[in-house]
Amino acid sequence: MADYSIIRKSRNTLSSFLHVLMNILLGVGSISVTLISGSWILGIILVLISKWRIFAVRPRYWLLNLKSSLVDLIVGASFVVLAYLSGTEILPIHILLAALYTIWLIFIKPKTKNPYPLIQSLFATFLGSTAALIATTSVDSIVFVLIEFLIGYGASRHLFAQTSEGSFTLVTFACGLLYAELAWLCSTWSIIYSFGSTGIIVPQFSIILTLSAFAFAKAATSVLRHDGEVRYKEVLPPTAFSLILIAVIVFAFSNPIFNV
Repeated sequence: MADYSIIRKSRNTLSSFLHVLMNILLGVGSISVTLISGSWILGIILVLISKWRIFAVRPRYWLLNLKSSLVDLIVGASFVVLAYLSGTEILPIHILLAALYTIWLIFIKPKTKNPYPLIQSLFATFLGSTAALIATTSVDSIVFVLIEFLIGYGASRHLFAQTSEGSFTLVTFACGLLYAELAWLCSTWSIIYSFGSTGIIVPQFSIILTLSAFAFAKAATSVLRHDGEVRYKEVLPPTAFSLILIAVIVFAFSNPIFNV
């Protein structure tokens, strides 16, 4: 019996080690192949291959699995797109993206207890919106708006599926519409902050949207948890916090490095 326990423990250790190793290879590899090839296609292919379990079941479950994996797909695709948009010359941003993607895969994505569902949703919101805004600057704004709706739907569904026991379909669509509306308002003129030669660029829109999503998520979670009752003690603090930060960003940090 003792020998069996030792063997089982060894197998679990080996399995955990291989899992971490594969995540490191995915995080570093997807950014590296994008940088080396100068194309986002290979990086996206690696991200999609890592989600093979979506289609490893009967076809009637594919859509449900896809919805459940939206946040992870948004995050992975965003890292690859941002690496592609940063160019083929090695910059600090490429190292940062590889490190952050690895951290996401190993330490953030597997967590299911609070507050990780909210952190994961906001992570997808910020990264997805950043990649979407920069990648769609030369196309019709409707593309950006539709992508933001998808990000909002996926991020909110991920959160409420893990924190709410009731129906949250209407809330997820409302959140998608909130993202799309903010995207439409900001599509004509967006401020982007640049950090020297590091290659790091951060759209003001992504910060504002993430703060808005934080306030919305806190309010919606509270309402769903209390059967439609608004608990102002739970809703007002995050709302006030987000609004104050948004006001500071808009009025004090709206001198852009360049505009889109």
